[in-house]
Amino acid sequence: CMLGALEDNNQTSIALINRFGESYDLKKKAVVPFSSARKMSAVTFEDEGTFIMGAPEYIYNGRSKKLLALMAKQAALGYRVLMVAHSDTPIGKDGKIPTNSSALALIVLEDHIRDEAVNTIKWFNENGVNIKVISGDNPITVSEIAKRVDIKGAENYISLEGLSEKDVETIANDYTVFGRVTPDQKALLIKALKKSGNTVAMTGDGVNDAPALKKADIGIAMGKNGTDVAKNAADMILADDNFASIIKAVENGRNVYR
Repeated sequence: CMLGALEDNNQTSIALINRFGESYDLKKKAVVPFSSARKMSAVTFEDEGTFIMGAPEYIYNGRSKKLLALMAKQAALGYRVLMVAHSDTPIGKDGKIPTNSSALALIVLEDHIRDEAVNTIKWFNENGVNIKVISGDNPITVSEIAKRVDIKGAENYISLEGLSEKDVETIANDYTVFGRVTPDQKALLIKALKKSGNTVAMTGDGVNDAPALKKADIGIAMGKNGTDVAKNAADMILADDNFASIIKAVENGRNVYR
């Protein structure tokens, strides 16, 4: 019922709907859709209270050692972990999600690594391109996935949760993997990397990527699965959503330059 009420069409929601299906049996009273800033979504149903789904760190206030250990273990294995929680308190008129919730379930997802990713990363490594991974997910999870595709420095990760603008700009060059990043922080990272004298290309597909795509020297959006907002903000669109196409673009650019 929560998936039906939210009507989200992001990749996570699509995966959950494929696994659990949709239902509209309960009457929704208030809905807060998922956003990259709040890291969670919520629905208040008539006579059933509020159900919350999102990043556990942003939802769970409990101290169950067993639950915390389970979440840490799954993240360390490279899985994405979502929590579903319940509260008797309804969503506020201002859209405020209640904080007095209790955990109901953990949902563990595995990101599919693109077939062309390893060879693409290898080419970048051999051609002097430094790779940074910027994600809204848990940095431990992202780091583990980055290791699987042989990204140099993948073990150097940090969470940007709660960091000030100055802090973000200061550490932009010190880490490879950035987790729990907000849309504004993505743009700050790009700005800081450029300020350090780097020529920066940024790839993205979501609405939350648009500010960073505009800030980058070259913004690269996905053509098939990318949002219109991301494509409008980008300088280049990968019509086939294939990262290997970036290699061809770089090689053609070098030929033109020569």
